[in-house]
Amino acid sequence: MPRLVMKFGGTSVATVDRIRNVARHVAREVRAGYEVAVVVSAMSGKTNELVAWCKDASALYAQSEYDAVVASGEQVTSGLLAIVLNEMGLKARSWQGWQIPIETSDQHGSARIQNIDGARLDAGFQRGEVAVIAGFQGIHAETGRLTTLGRGGSDTSAVAIAAAIGAERCDIYTDVDGVYTTDPRVVPKARRLERVAFEEMLEMASLGAKVLQVRSVELAMVHRVPTTVRSSFDDPDDARPGTLICDEDDIVEQQIITGIAFSKDEAQITLRRVKDKPGIAAAIFGPLADANINVDMIIQVVSGDGAATDMTFTVPAADYERARAILEAQSGTVECERIEGATDVVKVSAIGIGMRSHAGVAAKAFRALAEKGINIRAITTSEIKFSVLIDAAYTELAVRTLHALYGLDKA
Repeated sequence: MPRLVMKFGGTSVATVDRIRNVARHVAREVRAGYEVAVVVSAMSGKTNELVAWCKDASALYAQSEYDAVVASGEQVTSGLLAIVLNEMGLKARSWQGWQIPIETSDQHGSARIQNIDGARLDAGFQRGEVAVIAGFQGIHAETGRLTTLGRGGSDTSAVAIAAAIGAERCDIYTDVDGVYTTDPRVVPKARRLERVAFEEMLEMASLGAKVLQVRSVELAMVHRVPTTVRSSFDDPDDARPGTLICDEDDIVEQQIITGIAFSKDEAQITLRRVKDKPGIAAAIFGPLADANINVDMIIQVVSGDGAATDMTFTVPAADYERARAILEAQSGTVECERIEGATDVVKVSAIGIGMRSHAGVAAKAFRALAEKGINIRAITTSEIKFSVLIDAAYTELAVRTLHALYGLDKA
């Protein structure tokens, strides 16, 4: 029988009534002939509550014990869904990550999946059981300690399990009915996409689209797991197909630009008149890398005399103060006139595999933004996307301008 993995997020399982609705979605797929594994998140708001309890217990809690606490949210949900499925007449049992086992690294709070042994799930399928799996968690084999995968880790759990058991596809159920050309709250004419290439979804997820966790898309792309984004709030007996994340070759008609993403989690740092000498870039960015601060957009402007350069780059807004402190501590190594910064900036990106075969796509956007009076602070490009850094006040105008420019408003 074909196998299917279904993942349900926190809003989908927020109450027992919603868990009953999830069970109806599962029953539909069982009736369609699938062997089903269901991956669940904690009920909406529960993880935040558990995190708050850890902080209340101690400001300096052990990360390993934090994992033991916060993973309990998914354990509750998996048990409740198994109870409801059994009450409906479907054979089901709950699984914790360590029971399968899902083996991970020992980075508590942000572990990475290293191996999944699907033999026990196989045996459950042979018994006709629906496997209800607690997402977001695993086990470090050497220490025997429970681990968690970081926020959004249930998406990663689901895709990894789909790869391990040879599932036909992985359906990610959330509170939206698919991936849109941009945020419908900003552009009411945004459209749901029928299909998106793995590479495009990876860029969209990393550039601000919140539909899927980045690591889950990476896994889906590496293991070629077709992944569908669907809404759990659809009528289970009349559910819409959602958006399929798949290989580029499976998309018949490709637009130049597939979607517009934006990220408000940005801060800009500029070092004015840095002494231009070999090794200066390493002296600036090395300490930031050592502190696990991701640097994104980088612009270097050399002065006319060639003796000094202005260096501008972006970091996550949450790391802005820490990044400035690190750079100021390097004043003996990095000689510059002053350090400037801004947190009222936004990164707006256009993504599309069609850019590979079309020239002038970004230039067209730059002209359109200039006509709207939007100044560009920084630019980065890759084979299938370009990003611009602009003042936060122009976010909605920029997104709407680019969305219309590339014809994404049109059905």
